[in-house]
Amino acid sequence: MKCRLTLFFCLAFIFSSSLVFAQLSKQEKKEWKKKAKEFSKSPESLKQMTEEKQAAESQVSSLNQKVTQMQSQISDKDAKIVQLEDELTQSRGQLTAAKAELSQLKEAPVINPMDFSKGVVFKVQIGAFKNKDLAKYFDNNPNFGGEVKEGEPQKVTIGIFRDYWEADTFKKYMREMGVKDAWIVPYKDGQRVEIKDVLEGVVNEKPAESSK
Repeated sequence: MKCRLTLFFCLAFIFSSSLVFAQLSKQEKKEWKKKAKEFSKSPESLKQMTEEKQAAESQVSSLNQKVTQMQSQISDKDAKIVQLEDELTQSRGQLTAAKAELSQLKEAPVINPMDFSKGVVFKVQIGAFKNKDLAKYFDNNPNFGGEVKEGEPQKVTIGIFRDYWEADTFKKYMREMGVKDAWIVPYKDGQRVEIKDVLEGVVNEKPAESSK
């Protein structure tokens, strides 16, 4: 049995080596034939070499697995880096947009709260007169004004308010003082408009203190 095993290893060694012999020189072939004879006389050496070869192959296989794992980890890290770079790009874009918006806000003109030529305001009209020309008093008197149109009565207003209900209270005071035709007229950006176009239901939401 031992002789068969030795013969098997020798034949296997010779067979595996014969593939390489075709590429060897004559001197190298002689040396390898000599080694083959030595292994045939010492099967323990052949067995040890075979076991060492198997151990080396096992180590190579284990290292290859570790390399594969490391490559997979590197691939995952590369994907994470790409994701973080995309998130960073988005954040930079949002920051740029926020800076641009802030810059616009800083450059926006400051609206004077006393500038009633902008936005919606309410005035109290106290009458329309045909034979009274009060136009010369309209300039430089923000609380006294009117409308002058050719062929129409001159409309005169008193007071100017941002809040409708404040204008309504003033209107009632005027009526109590004898101006029976006092009523509220709205303006938007300096132009007279219909009250329904600016109140959006405010009139229907009348506060308790203004109900009288």
